[in-house]
Parts: sequence; C-alpha cells; structure tokens
Amino acid sequence: MTRRASLQRLGAGLLALGAGAAFPLGLAPFDWWPVTPAAAGVLFWLLCRTDARPLLTGWLFGAGKYGVGVSWIYVSIHVYGGASPFLAAFLVAAFVAGMALFHAGVAWAFVRLRPPGPVAAAVAFAAVWVLTEWLLTWFLTGFPWLFAGYAMLDTPLEALAPVGGVLLVGFGAVLTAACLVQWRSRAALIVAALPWLASWSVAGVGWTTPEERHRVALVQGNIDQATKWDEASRTAILERYAGLSDPVWDRDVVVWPEAAITLPLHMAGDFLADMEDRAQGALLLGIVFGEWSPDGARWYNGAVAVGDGDGRYAKRRLVPFGEYVPFQSVLRGLIGFFDLPMSRTVPGDSEQPPLRAGSAALAMAICYEIAYPELVRASARDADALVTISNDTWFGASIGPHQHLQIARMRALENGRYVLRATNNGITAIVDPYGRVVDELPQFEQGVLTGEVAGMAGTTPFGRWGTLAVVAPLMLGLALVLVRRWRARRTPLSED
Repeated sequence: MTRRASLQRLGAGLLALGAGAAFPLGLAPFDWWPVTPAAAGVLFWLLCRTDARPLLTGWLFGAGKYGVGVSWIYVSIHVYGGASPFLAAFLVAAFVAGMALFHAGVAWAFVRLRPPGPVAAAVAFAAVWVLTEWLLTWFLTGFPWLFAGYAMLDTPLEALAPVGGVLLVGFGAVLTAACLVQWRSRAALIVAALPWLASWSVAGVGWTTPEERHRVALVQGNIDQATKWDEASRTAILERYAGLSDPVWDRDVVVWPEAAITLPLHMAGDFLADMEDRAQGALLLGIVFGEWSPDGARWYNGAVAVGDGDGRYAKRRLVPFGEYVPFQSVLRGLIGFFDLPMSRTVPGDSEQPPLRAGSAALAMAICYEIAYPELVRASARDADALVTISNDTWFGASIGPHQHLQIARMRALENGRYVLRATNNGITAIVDPYGRVVDELPQFEQGVLTGEVAGMAGTTPFGRWGTLAVVAPLMLGLALVLVRRWRARRTPLSED
C-alpha cells in the first residue's frame, strides 16, 4: 500500500470517529440538531467510497458516538460504584466498544445490500440505520439511547412522532442527510424534502383531546446518593419528603421520585398511613417491595398509589449491573458497583394496569423504562397521562439527565399524553402532549413543581400501530433488495 493510500485510510478512519463523536451534539443538552443528521450523512458518504472498509468505519463511528454520548456511565461506576478511575474507564471503554459493534453492523449490512442509484442507496442506508435502532429496543434487553429522532424534537420533523414514533422521525432525518450527500441527483434532492413535507402535512392534526384537568405536584427531594441508602439517614429522608409535601397535599396528585423512601413497603405501613391522612388527593411514590415464597424473597423496584389512589407497579425493564447483575456468581463482589443497594431486583409482569389517582388512570414508567417506545405505548393506551419517576443522581452533573428528559418528551409526543416526571435531584418536569416542557425545577435543589395537566382521550397512529408500522415496510423493502440480488446472481449471462 502506498503512503498516500495509507494516509487516506487514516483520514477516513479519523473522519468516521469524529463524525460519531459529533453525533450526540444534536441531542440534549447541546441541541445543535443539524449535527446529528450531518454526522449520519458523513458515515453514508464514507461507506459509498470504493475503498470503504465498512466494519472498521462503522465501528469507529459507533465508538465516537457512544464514547461521547454515554460518557455519563463513568460517573455511575466511579463516583457511586466505588471503582477506581482506571477500572471505571476500562469498563466504560468495554461498553462503548461493544455498542459500537451495532454501527459496524449498520455499515456492513448497507455495503452488502446497497442497491444501484443514489435514491435507492440513501433509502437503504436509512432503513438499515433505523432497523438497527429498533434492534436496540429489545436485543439483550436493549439500550434504546442516542437515537437520531431525539435530535429532531423542536424541529418541523417532530410532527412525524405521533404517526410512527422516534424511529420514523429518525428515518426521515437520516434519509434527508443521505439524500443531500447525493446532491448532484435531482431525484435525491426531491426525496430529501419528502419527510419534511410529510411532517408539514400532519403538523396541525390533534390526535388526542383534553378532558378532565388535574392539579399536580412533583416533589424533588435532592437526597445525596452517598447517604440515601444509609439507615441512619432514613428518618431525615422521610421527614424531608413529608415536609416538602405539606403545602401541596390539597393537590389531586402528588408524585415522589423513584425509591423516594428507603423503607421497603412492608415496613412503611405506619408512615404511609400518616401520608394518607394528610393527603386530600393521591400520593404516588417509588418504593421497593418484596414477595415471599418457598423459593425465597423476590424484590421489585416499584411504585404505589395511596390516599385517593390505588395500585402497585413493579418495574419491568431493569438496568443491567444497576438493578441486576448478569453472571452474578462471577461478578458480584468484584467491585462495589456490582453490589449496589438496588442490584438484586427482579422484573415485574409484562402487563400491569395503570395506577389510579382519583378519577385518573396513570401509566407508570420507572427511570430507564421511559426509553422503551413500545413499553410506554402499551401502557399509555389505557391511561389518561404518563408518570415517570427516576433517580438520576447516579449521573451527577453529566449530560445523562438532560438526555433522559429529552427521551421523556418524545414519549409524550408519540402518545399524545402529558408526562409527569419526578426525580430525586433533577430534571423534574411537566411535559405536554406535544413534547414541550411546560415547567421544570432546577437540578441539585430540593423543591416542588406544581401545575395542571389534562387527561387525554384518543389514540395517536403510533399508539395504535406502534413501531410495526415503520419496521415492517423497511424489512420488506430490504428483503426485496436481497431477493433481487439473489435472482441477479442466479441469472446466467446472455450469449450473443
């Protein structure tokens, strides 16, 4: 290989890495939204080169994307997990390297499937990209984070979210970028405009309608994670949440965050009875509860409704290593991070009814669960509003909590429902059915956020059909490309 060719390969690799690192800058808290589709367009351009090395190029893009975009994991492992800086960096690097394999798969599949023609190539690239994002919503429990569609909130393209969810929005963004790379083709420029025209055509549609209004209060306790699970701090924590709630007990719904009190449910009876006596409406709070059988205790990260409310919810999607430890016989005890206080929970039933708060039915999502479009959609169909409780203290002052709120905003827009988001130290917020933040509390302060929300009636197209409406046509289209390639290879050349 000549020196010039080596330098070109090095430059292509660095460009892929840099484009991946720039990708998260379109997401919260930076919100430079054009950067995200532009980064995808750079990857498309690199893969269209004749000397492209798809596996390496895609992996480098993914390494840059996750290396920047989920850097907040380091805070959890080092600051709160007790791992040394070196070990924490190594574990994060291993996670990033593994996640980058998905983009290596995107690149490899696109190069293998790439149909002739600029428009067809752009569509194929966007399809492979979005199908990989869909894979990340369920494969090995999933990691549905850093999706392209989230960057398009607050742009005209967001109007596609109630139609096909974050995947359709992401498809439109990536397709636009890939087509603009092919700017010499008039057809490609026309196709680049289609997602935006489609979004404009549905932008004014009211998919759901408001009904009964409810006065709500979201309590942010700002409990230090270092002392949260210390038994000596238990009384002070109970007193803080009770004291913060005293001025708002007349509200229809009061929401406390994930694991707000560190007493398990079976030990919290007296305290909850006291809160029921004070509350004029319903109190929803995160709490750990257990079930006992001859096989032993099963612990759940859950939520309950008391007062003028009813129901119990057990978290269904657990965070690997945070709430359960894969291969725990080998890993547990290795470092403090693998033996955190909540790391022995089990998932709840896949189907659970909404919690009741007065006349309102509230769909619950605890922390990480709000990132799963289908999980939230299934719960939202029978609910007037969505409630998500979280403890983002694990991520400190990193970009993680901002990304988490952005994800919650997308769930509100997809389902046409208000979202009440109560967290330990931020970002506590009320989000309207259009994905807009109505109000929020500052991070790292204790406080109470009050407001009004409406129970929403009706269902969005996404609420009715889900991701299937996006995934099925894309899979069918790629299958047709495969069939045509297979037939072309089997057809013998004609002889003159």
